[in-house]
Amino acid sequence: MGSFEAVLSVQEFINQPLISLPQRYIQPHNTEPSLDKTLCDAIPIINLKKLIHGEATQLELEKLNSACREWGFFQLVDHGISSQVLERLKDEVEGFFRLPMEEKMKYKVRPGDIHEGYGTVIRSKDQKLDWGDRLFMKINPLDKSEPHLLPQLPSSLRSILELYIVELQNLGMIIMRLLGKALRMEKREWEVFEDGIQNMRMSYYPPCPQPELVMGLNAHSDATGITILNQMNQVNGLQINKDGIWIPVNVISDALLVNIGDILEIMSNGAYKSVEHRATVNSEKERISIAMFFLTKFESEIGPAISLIGPENPPLFKRIGTEKYVKDYFTCQNKGKSYLDLMRITSEKLSNAFD
Repeated sequence: MGSFEAVLSVQEFINQPLISLPQRYIQPHNTEPSLDKTLCDAIPIINLKKLIHGEATQLELEKLNSACREWGFFQLVDHGISSQVLERLKDEVEGFFRLPMEEKMKYKVRPGDIHEGYGTVIRSKDQKLDWGDRLFMKINPLDKSEPHLLPQLPSSLRSILELYIVELQNLGMIIMRLLGKALRMEKREWEVFEDGIQNMRMSYYPPCPQPELVMGLNAHSDATGITILNQMNQVNGLQINKDGIWIPVNVISDALLVNIGDILEIMSNGAYKSVEHRATVNSEKERISIAMFFLTKFESEIGPAISLIGPENPPLFKRIGTEKYVKDYFTCQNKGKSYLDLMRITSEKLSNAFD
């Protein structure tokens, strides 16, 4: 697997006198897609209450289906998580990132780990680094999570996180059930997400004196079925890639952001698109977010849903065990949707799939 070095904190780094930005943070921009701010208002908004109750459920389900096919992304409103819970969570997460460095060191990425813990993992000497700090934790199954992380967090943060996790687990399964219904997948096929792998990432993006030169989080698609992002402090920075154009997301107050990940693009046989996204930073304000990632069960297999494929819709992706899929994703140096591309069936195999 090779050796990995962890850089602990951009936040601490910028507290030192800064004459110029280190080269390892400066991103190449010579081949960047264009940015279109006019499309931010076209991003789909889905009302969960309308999806579940009332006379417009079918209309809202069609809207959800269209959002996942055309955008791979939507803002979710009326999701049922109270403003009080979201506000308390924001305060506690902000408090964590303001802890003294020696306190945060208790949760650092440990030698040999490739992603879990506090800090940024460096996999190669020429790797460009993100302008942000993060704490990444496995949430489910509990026996796979690190005992020095969630159980050892400050008690006030841990208690609200545990409440939020339960709420997000319930919400995630509601969304998966609705997506399965919209895709017309058989129940047993989307149920592989129930009690599946779940991870969480708390992210802090400090201000940068030259924000145009760096990236808070480099462009990528998620390894998930879905990801639910809570942009906590109303500072925008998320951008999504649609048709080769970057679109900034103006987040509605108290909305949660949901994006389709690679697993659901595979399971839907390409009907739903995982969305490539990135996080930018600015020169004045910090940005704080918390993302929860929903994957299938360890013992399950990832591949196009059997109920969706046939002679008229042959499988576009390979089948792979979830455990191997996760290991390969995190050990590869992925850019954009490169790992998903490795899962695609070649044209020759595709033509022979139903011979």
